[in-house]
Amino acid sequence: MAAADPNRVLRKLPLVVGVMGGILLLINRGLTVDISTTQSRSDALGILLSALLILVGLLWQQIQPNSPEVVELEGEEVLQFAPDLPPTVQTELAWTSHQLLTNTATRSLVVYYQGQVLLRRGILPPKADVTPKAILKRVMAQQKPVYLVALKLYPGRIEFDYLPANTQGLICQPLGSQGALILGANAPRSYTQQDERWIAGLADKLANTLDELS
Repeated sequence: MAAADPNRVLRKLPLVVGVMGGILLLINRGLTVDISTTQSRSDALGILLSALLILVGLLWQQIQPNSPEVVELEGEEVLQFAPDLPPTVQTELAWTSHQLLTNTATRSLVVYYQGQVLLRRGILPPKADVTPKAILKRVMAQQKPVYLVALKLYPGRIEFDYLPANTQGLICQPLGSQGALILGANAPRSYTQQDERWIAGLADKLANTLDELS
């Protein structure tokens, strides 16, 4: 379901007014029998203003693009910890995931570390197992995040079958070389650079906690 864009009318207003103004000027010019010098100057000025309005309208369409399409993710609300986690780790996981779900576009979250899923939280499908494939392996090996801004455009999306099938955007953030924080969003292009920095900071903090207990 697409999100309502509160600025859609405002963005189109200069374009609509400019086109209507130009059409009315042409009609008025065509219906006028005797055209005076004053009217010619007024028509020229009116056409110039209409052209400027049309140009502004076209620029606004590009400078203020439509908001990303938001979908309802397929799955159920989940909060699932791995068994036998120490209380300190469980608390850290709960706090980190809460921050991500409430302060970013994240709607689905999986923490994978040392070959097991430590946490599943948010909207998720029944499948819980994570089998590292090309993207996840690269993230852990290089310890560099991967941000897929529009997941449906990437063939590699099939490896994230433990996220909702209609996940729109994805960040795979390394937890050192032994795991990753996998985040799914319900809209493409929904993570800002500030979000990416915030996610990286939280992942570093979580990785330090997990390393201490390894």
